[in-house]
Amino acid sequence: MKYRYKLSLLKKIFKDKKKESKKFSYPLLTDGYSSSDLQEASKILLSERITMSKMTKKFEKFFANKIGARYALMVNSGSSANLLATFCLLNPYKKNRLKKGDECLVPALCWSTSLWPIVQAGLKPIFVDVNINTFTIDFETIKKSVTKKTKAVMLLNVLGNCSEMEKIKNFLRKKKIFLIEDTCEALGSKYKNKYLGTFGDFGTYSFYYSHQITSGEGGMIVCKSKKDYEILKSLRAHGWDRELNKKNSKGFNFVNEGFNLRPLDLTAAIGLNQFKRLNFLKKIRSKNRNKIIKSLISSKKWSNQYLFFEPQKYLEPSWFGFPLMLNNKNKKNKIKLLNYLNKKKIETRPIISGNFANQPAIKKYNIKFKKNELKNSQEIEDRGFFIGLPTKILDKVEINKITNLLLNVNNL
Repeated sequence: MKYRYKLSLLKKIFKDKKKESKKFSYPLLTDGYSSSDLQEASKILLSERITMSKMTKKFEKFFANKIGARYALMVNSGSSANLLATFCLLNPYKKNRLKKGDECLVPALCWSTSLWPIVQAGLKPIFVDVNINTFTIDFETIKKSVTKKTKAVMLLNVLGNCSEMEKIKNFLRKKKIFLIEDTCEALGSKYKNKYLGTFGDFGTYSFYYSHQITSGEGGMIVCKSKKDYEILKSLRAHGWDRELNKKNSKGFNFVNEGFNLRPLDLTAAIGLNQFKRLNFLKKIRSKNRNKIIKSLISSKKWSNQYLFFEPQKYLEPSWFGFPLMLNNKNKKNKIKLLNYLNKKKIETRPIISGNFANQPAIKKYNIKFKKNELKNSQEIEDRGFFIGLPTKILDKVEINKITNLLLNVNNL
C-alpha cells in the first residue's frame, strides 16, 4: 500500500507538466526532461536508494562504451570532473606526477572551474589566447606557448567546437605534457570520427541544465589508465579504498586525500536515459541552428549584423547553444541588445565567461597575464553572446520572432 501510494503520488506530479505560457519566451532550454526521464527518476525515488549505487555504475559503463573511453567515472558536476583530473596529475600514487608550481596552459576564454582547479592544486596557470573563429586554443598557439616549464594543458572544447585535436594530442605526447580535455560544452561532438574528450589523458563532461544532455547536476570524467582511474575513484569519495576491490580494505581504510564528489543514482538514472537519445537531441539542435541562420540571412533586414560560429574542419558538431558575434559596427550596441533581448524573453549568456582575465578574482589571486596577448578573447567578450538551441523543433512563428528580435539591433 505504501509503495502504491507513492507511485500514484508521483504519477500525479509527473503526468501533467505545467502548461506552456501562450506568451513568447525563448530560454536556453525548454522542457529539459521527457516523461521517460521522470519515470526513470521515479523508479529510483521509489526504491528509497537515491545515493550512488548500481545505476551510477550502469551509466558509467554505458558512457565509456559509447564514447570510446577505457574508463568513465560519474561525479556530481563537470566542475568536479575538472577538479579530480587536475588533482590526479599531482597525486603521489601517479607516476611522473607533476609538482606544485608547474605551469598549465589554459585559454583566457574559459569557465571559472576550468581555471580554479589548476590554482587549487598548486599549479601555475598561464593564460593563452584563442582562435577568433573556433573560440578554442589552436595548434599553432599551443606550439608557440609551450615552454620547458609547461607540464599540462587545460583545453576547452567550446560550445560543441574544438581545435585540431589530433595535432595537439601528438605534439603534447612527444613533449610529455598532460592534456585535460574540458568537454563540458561539447558532449557528442566528433573530430575525425572520434568523440571529443577521448583525445586527452582526461576528458571531462557536464550534465548541467541546458547542456547537450541534462541530469540537473552531474558530470563524467574519462581516462585511459587503470591507475588514474583508481586514483580518481579514491579522490571522488573521501580518499578511501572502498570501491577499489582491495582484499584488505576495512571499509573505512583511507589511502589517499579525497573529496566527496559522488553523484546520486537519481541523477545517473536521468543522465543515462537522456544519453541514450543524445544523437536524436543533437540532430534537433542542428536543425534549429540551421533554421535560425537561414531565416536571418534571408530576411530583408539582414545586413551582416552577425557572424556565425562555424565548426572546425573534420568536426561533426554537437551544438550547445547558438553563439553570435556582432559586427564591428554594432558591437557598441551589445549591452543595449542583450537588455532588449532579455526583456523580450530571449535568454542570453556570454561566451563562457568572456575573457576571464578581466574577472575580479584574477587580481585578488595575483594571476599574471599580458593583456595585449589576449586580443581574440577580448574581442569575443566585446562582440559575442549566445542564445539557446531547444531540443524540440522550432516552428515558423518562433523562428520569425527570434529573427525579428535579433535583427532589431540596428534600431537600438
